[in-house]
Amino acid sequence: MPDSSAPRIAVIGAGPAGIAAGYELLQQGFTDFTIFEKSDAAGGTWHLHSYPGLACDLWAHFYTFSYRPNPDWSANFVDQPEIEAYLQRCASEFGLDSHFVFNTRIDRCVFTADKCWELTTDKGETQTFDAVINAMGGQHTAIYPEVPGRDSFEGDQWHSTHWNHNIDLAGKRVAIVGSAAAAVQIVPKVAGIAGHLTVLQRTPNWIMPRNWKAYSPRMLALFRRFPALTRVWRWGQGLLMGVVLEGVTLGHKRMEQFESRVHKFIESAIDDPELRRAVTPDTRYGCKRGLVSDEFYPTLNRDDVELVAEGLTAVRAQGITTASGRDIDVDVIIYCTGYQVMDFDRIDVRGQNGKVLGDVMNAAPQAYLGIAAPDFPNYFFAAGPNGIPINTSYFTSVERNVKTAVNLLAQMRSEGVKAIAVKPEVSAAYNAQLAPAFATYSWGHSSCNSYYRRDDGSSPFLYPGGFKDYAALHEACGLADFEPA
Repeated sequence: MPDSSAPRIAVIGAGPAGIAAGYELLQQGFTDFTIFEKSDAAGGTWHLHSYPGLACDLWAHFYTFSYRPNPDWSANFVDQPEIEAYLQRCASEFGLDSHFVFNTRIDRCVFTADKCWELTTDKGETQTFDAVINAMGGQHTAIYPEVPGRDSFEGDQWHSTHWNHNIDLAGKRVAIVGSAAAAVQIVPKVAGIAGHLTVLQRTPNWIMPRNWKAYSPRMLALFRRFPALTRVWRWGQGLLMGVVLEGVTLGHKRMEQFESRVHKFIESAIDDPELRRAVTPDTRYGCKRGLVSDEFYPTLNRDDVELVAEGLTAVRAQGITTASGRDIDVDVIIYCTGYQVMDFDRIDVRGQNGKVLGDVMNAAPQAYLGIAAPDFPNYFFAAGPNGIPINTSYFTSVERNVKTAVNLLAQMRSEGVKAIAVKPEVSAAYNAQLAPAFATYSWGHSSCNSYYRRDDGSSPFLYPGGFKDYAALHEACGLADFEPA
């Protein structure tokens, strides 16, 4: 990328990571870039998902770009419409509107003999770029239970990812399959509307009180009058996130404190002793994603809500069958059964030496600093394997990751380098250092069974450590870690 050239850069995805990538590219003088988005607007998950109760489970001021605090958050935790509006406002303010190409999905990326990436869209069109930043989020490929009979169900059914707003649930018998992140938000909203609600819980989760509180007009006026206050608020919430790292560290007293707090919450929120036992986790705190809700546990006390502490084994024409063989007739089934967090097969990515990204990552999901993999030159992840530290927000993680990626592109531009790939030995050494650290945390220990952890003991999702250490590694990253392609 000599100084006289204007490298063309493709960004895939227009959620928080894609917006962060666009912002960083403009900050470093890159203007010839395109942000491809499969949907009709920016916002990523916060535009695509719209189930009732959808909200962020982190504090609102912490769930922002560091360079664009938001004085207008209505509460300490906010719902999907506010987050979507914030993201779309940021995109416009950053000057990204002219860079978006909506309703266009990237299906294929091939590294060519000319050391460029040829991208093919779902419309069959091809374009060539010098570099690619993969900014796709991880909550788009829905997972459905692998049970017989789903096609035989005569009622309505859908995944929380694809909420059917055309169906009125009033008076209907509804089954919600799952009791994790989406379910704890949906259940309180559906209860009281449905005639009867059945919640299938295969595994109980650790649920902290959210302690939701709207900001007063006076507080909002202070945020707007003194913008620095929002940064102080964000900084303070970041310090509190350090406690989260301690809370998932095996042997740390903070973990016992967190577990005790949830146990007390269950005692105070649920009336029936048998129901209390059913929702009490038998894992260590943090093995599965920690959740927050003020309403989920109290909702289970309702006479028109039943928690069934069993998994789903079959779907029938008239309803569902649980693990104990119990048949429950329902009119609607809502699957809150999660997403394929690291789906590298969504795009057919072909790098050097015959390597196919999906094959490489399915065998061993590893990347250097969460952003680059050997044999895939000038191809960067905004949130690749182990690219999200435990104790920070998605926004902060992708900001750091895309900054490093764009720093590398800027160094290439100034030194006249056409293409680089991370050195295999550098990537291998980095990932070898990570491996022992996984077992330090509840989510990486061999006793834990969750989407965080693979059978081989690795985690393709979280960085096993805090953001401060992670950021220091990124600060030290440079072209010396890469080789010409």
